[in-house]
Amino acid sequence: MIYPARCLCCGEMVESDFALCGPCWRDTPFVTGLACDACGAPMMGQAGTGPEICDDCMTTPRPWSRGRAVFQYDGNARRLVKDLKHGDRQDIARGAGPWLANAGRDLWGTNVLLAPIPLHWTRLLARRFNQSALLSQAVARTTGLPHCPDLLIRPVRTASTRGKGREARFAQLQGAIAAHPKRKGQMAGRHVVLVDDVMTTGATFSAATDACLAAGASDVSVLVLARVANGP
Repeated sequence: MIYPARCLCCGEMVESDFALCGPCWRDTPFVTGLACDACGAPMMGQAGTGPEICDDCMTTPRPWSRGRAVFQYDGNARRLVKDLKHGDRQDIARGAGPWLANAGRDLWGTNVLLAPIPLHWTRLLARRFNQSALLSQAVARTTGLPHCPDLLIRPVRTASTRGKGREARFAQLQGAIAAHPKRKGQMAGRHVVLVDDVMTTGATFSAATDACLAAGASDVSVLVLARVANGP
């Protein structure tokens, strides 16, 4: 009664904590139906007999095996991601845990290890939290899967990739992510599922995947809250 459950998006009262109200749920672009098997982007048409790959992933082959996304980065989804990342709305990560767990349900198998995309320590100090780590922790809480929040590190502080094209993003992030020296042994022979808030070109996920495979991971998949369809 003192702290009634409210919609994560609009603030209206709802029946359960960390949920969306009916209208906000309806207006949030969840990825349903046919989606790219490599990045989770929604696709037109009907599913065939095998995995479907979008034009973006055909143009830029991915080093990871499979990718899943909860939202298309638009409308309410964009608002939720921005509020989580820049508005100190850590409660959104709690609500996103079940959504991410459901989106990635066919990724869960034996020997899975969840890990977030890392922040450079200076950005972590300024922001006070890593939104990707909050999301991966929420997935671990929902699924019961093992989770290592500092599996990867970002030893190089790169400039913001906002507004940069595909080639510039990939060039800037090459070698910018590495396995934590004290955690790399946890990856040997395991399927690592990397979690982040947004995927645009996939450059960050590519750098993180390369780091995991170099440390001995047997497979890497990616799970993202929102996918920017047809990113620059």
